[in-house]
This record gives sequence, C-alpha cells and structure tokens, in this order.
Amino acid sequence: MHSPAYTPHRAARSVFVPLRGHRYHCHVWGDASLVTAERPPLVMVHGWMDVGASFQFVVDALQQDRLVIAPDWRGYGRTEGPATDSYWFPDYLGDLDALLDSPELGLGPNTVVDLAGHSMGGNVVMSFAAVRFARIRRLINLEGFGLPETRAHHAPRRLAQWLDALKTPQRLKTYDSLAAVAERLRSNNPRLPEDKAAWLAPHWSRLAEDGQWHIQGDPAHKRTNPMLYRKDEILEGWKLIQAPTLWIEGANTDVARFWGDSYPRADFEARIALVPQLSKVTLADCGHMLHHDQPQALAAAIEGFLA
Repeated sequence: MHSPAYTPHRAARSVFVPLRGHRYHCHVWGDASLVTAERPPLVMVHGWMDVGASFQFVVDALQQDRLVIAPDWRGYGRTEGPATDSYWFPDYLGDLDALLDSPELGLGPNTVVDLAGHSMGGNVVMSFAAVRFARIRRLINLEGFGLPETRAHHAPRRLAQWLDALKTPQRLKTYDSLAAVAERLRSNNPRLPEDKAAWLAPHWSRLAEDGQWHIQGDPAHKRTNPMLYRKDEILEGWKLIQAPTLWIEGANTDVARFWGDSYPRADFEARIALVPQLSKVTLADCGHMLHHDQPQALAAAIEGFLA
C-alpha cells in the first residue's frame, strides 16, 4: 500500500459485553449524554465476513454526534465464537435481543433504538423488528435482500451437503502482511480506496503466533446451513414491521453475482413491497459494500431518514 491509512474523525472505543455465554465485542462512538428521544442510540450490525469497524467511515460522515453501537457478530472480529461447527440464524436474533438489554452499553429492556443492518445484518434486523417492534424507532436495511426461496424437496440435498461439509475442514487464506490483507479487501471491492483498506486491514485480521495475518472470521461460517430458507415465514414477519423502514441499495449492485437466476429482481420487489412504511434510496456509483463505497452519501441518507 502506497497511501497512509485513513484517519478516523470520530474515535471508537471497544466495549466487551457478556452476552449469552459469549464475550461480545462492540465498537462504540459517542456516549449516553448524546441520547434524546429524537436521537436514540443507533445500532448498526454488519454482514457476512465483515466486522463492526466497517461502519467507521459512515460514522465519520454523520453531521451530528450521536451514540452509535456496532457489534461484531459471534464468530467475527473480536467476538469469541462458540465451540461449534455451524452457525444458526436465530442465534443472531437472540444475540441482538440480549445486546439491546446490555447495561454495559448504556441500554436496557426499555431502551428504544434506531436499528440498521447491512446484508446478512439487514436480514437479521428485518426479522427482529417484526417481533420486537416496541424497541425500534426507525429501521434501515442496507441490501439485506433475503435469500432465494427454498422448497421442501430441497431439504434432503441440503442436509447431505451439510453432513459432507462437516467432514471437510474449513479454512481461510492467511496473509504475510497487513498490506496483503488490504490488497485482498480491494480485490474483493475495487471501489474501496487504498487508505480505507489500509485502515480496515488490522480490524479485519489479526496477527497469529505463526507470523501470519488471519482473517477474523470463523471458517465454519463457510459451511452450507442445512435449514431451508422459508420465504413465506420470513415475509409474515416483514408484514408486521411497525417502524418506518428505509431500504438503501447501490446502483451498481449485481444481484445475479450472488444467486444467478434463482432470485429474480421481481421476486425481491414483491417481498419488500409488503413492508408497511417503506422508503427507498439508491446510491449512485455504489455496489454492495455501501458503507465502504459511498460513506458520505450513505450517512446523508441515514440522517435524513432518522431526522
């Protein structure tokens, strides 16, 4: 890397929270003195193979100071993963439910928050808001499209895939330097500037005893989940969301890259139309990693909606 690392404008502090038998790590910007009824805590949850630190650039671009909390999901970043060979989607919901009650973060059972989630995190917050509607003032989904619909006849094959995967060790590539990690980030997303990649690299990886930089994500996340994605069950929840909801996507996101022809755009549009109080924003010159590609535009869209 030839450019110096990005310099944050708002410093985050690390807070570790005992939560459901885990030691959860959270990035926290601001403090409880910034909380008002009109500006509650903003909780931002990341996607698959990402970390809470990824929201730094968006937090820096916010015009107003506020309390922002971004946890590392279990098995990501500095949050300890369970002794498991598989991860289950309901556990993310359980973790988020417990997190919002956490006194270590200045939260409690009656705390109302603004809640945002990216990708996998977007799917989590949609399901959460359907059943914990009293906790959410405003809801933001950053490209949490959901998944292609699965049907009962898919179940035996998925189960066989999972059983086969359990016999196969899962590994993530290691890197000999932070510069190599940063290059990996930019190869995944060429829109990510060099300075931001250099800043993210030590948050996205850790130096291990073998002298290599290891990605801070449990390789078990790569295994196919044997549970089917029950579209009808998910959408019954989306119909119940009471909070005003903002959908944000990048104009250059290629959904076919994720699922090919198995999840047509028309299917998604039919799903999202079921959310009762929905607004939409599309960010120009932006792909799936909105918080990396266009942090200023994303922050403006978020603040406009939250206000």
